[in-house]
Amino acid sequence: MQLTLVFSPLVRVGRGQTLGDIAAAFGTTPRLLAARNALTASPAEGTYLSLPPAENVYRVRGGETKTLLCGSPARYFARNATPFLYPGQTVAL
Repeated sequence: MQLTLVFSPLVRVGRGQTLGDIAAAFGTTPRLLAARNALTASPAEGTYLSLPPAENVYRVRGGETKTLLCGSPARYFARNATPFLYPGQTVAL
């Protein structure tokens, strides 16, 4: 699979690509990519997606909290587009 970068903040979805593939290639999370583009289903081939700003991506360990990771629950929600936090989840810091 090959990702085609159209210009800085946009990427074109290639055949067989998933949000996970694209998110991993551009250092973000699938959930954040879906929220940024208001997706409710997998994007179709040829769709252009807007990339969120570059973030530090981190895998959550047991016992960590939203406040520990992002400073506050509100900031965690703004950066990750979800109120949930669980071990193994990939989040933007």
